[in-house]
Amino acid sequence: MGFRKNKKLLVLIPAFNEESVVADTIKSLPSSIGGVDIAEVLVIDDGSRDNTVSEASQAGARIISHSKNLGVGVVLASGIEYALNNKTDILVSIDADGQFNPEEIKQLISPIIKQEADFVSGSRFENGKPKNMSLIKYWGNKATTRLINYLSNGDFKDVSCGFRAYNKEALLNLNLFGRYTYTQETFLDLRFKNLKIKQVPVSVKYFKNRKSKVAGNLLKYTWKSLNIIVRSIVYYKPLRFFGYPGIVLLLIGFVFIVFLLGHKILAGDYTPYKAFGFIGASFSLFGLLMILVGLVADIMDKIRRTQERILYYEKKREYFGR
Repeated sequence: MGFRKNKKLLVLIPAFNEESVVADTIKSLPSSIGGVDIAEVLVIDDGSRDNTVSEASQAGARIISHSKNLGVGVVLASGIEYALNNKTDILVSIDADGQFNPEEIKQLISPIIKQEADFVSGSRFENGKPKNMSLIKYWGNKATTRLINYLSNGDFKDVSCGFRAYNKEALLNLNLFGRYTYTQETFLDLRFKNLKIKQVPVSVKYFKNRKSKVAGNLLKYTWKSLNIIVRSIVYYKPLRFFGYPGIVLLLIGFVFIVFLLGHKILAGDYTPYKAFGFIGASFSLFGLLMILVGLVADIMDKIRRTQERILYYEKKREYFGR
């Protein structure tokens, strides 16, 4: 069953110092996509120090400005709040720098229109490394994708692409904590909430002399992305995060203690392995503590899930009156 013509599609464009390209990106957007009209174009200015706001406004976009640079994670949160307040049915995010082809929004929202997905992300790597993308960024993206697939039991090809589409269910369910970025956390959050996720191939252009606003410093980007991923696992899989290492430590401690006791039985004395008893006891204690923390965190996770479900219904009631 398709979407009716009056369904609302909002295009979100995050922007930080994009005065030279943001107007062209806005003007390149089609007015209607797959029978769904673009109701509004929203540019969220994340503390730009150039003429991004005036250029975007003159091109016909609605503007929300942050007083300082807060990060694309906060930008998405602002965009979701605006979309829900305006009863948006589909939110599409696309970068301001012209990397993505706006005509491909049609392919991006198609699984949502067909009700096959709640969240659709573009995949840049269907044909290998895109032209002009550095090998470090390419392999970094692939490594991050493998990690997200392992943690979520997914089979995704690209978890860092900023060209995405969300339906109402995804918007109502998303609760993100990362300020610096949101891309990987979105996959984990929606995957753990059992929403339908799909990916579609998209084309992308990398410009030789253009520095990424998000991943310009690869070490900083990698560190902050891993920080968000680790926190997400603590939130959603605490027993796995604390329990597995705890079991390993407990087993190591057990091996030391068994060795010491075996030596005592065979030799009649603990010497010269007395220290093994302290080592084994320490490993066992730390292991038990980690398992205990995991169990407590697992209980808190169940409480959090209940609270998030309540929050979902409160959002639904507030924004959509039901």
